[in-house]
Amino acid sequence: MGKITYCLYREDKFYVAQCLNVDVSSFGETREEALKALREAVELYFEDAPPEDFSLIEEAEVGQESIHA
Repeated sequence: MGKITYCLYREDKFYVAQCLNVDVSSFGETREEALKALREAVELYFEDAPPEDFSLIEEAEVGQESIHA
């Protein structure tokens, strides 16, 4: 399949890894655990999903914006 693009962030005591190519995420107590779990989750996802579900991400940016809520 190739490479996946992901976003990694900390939420409470866990790291969350979110794949941007498909709607799959995972978590772990360390960055490495979260990324390993994400790779496994994406591989399992594609056991049942068609390869067409994969979106190629050419450029990604993570940012923050303030909202009034």
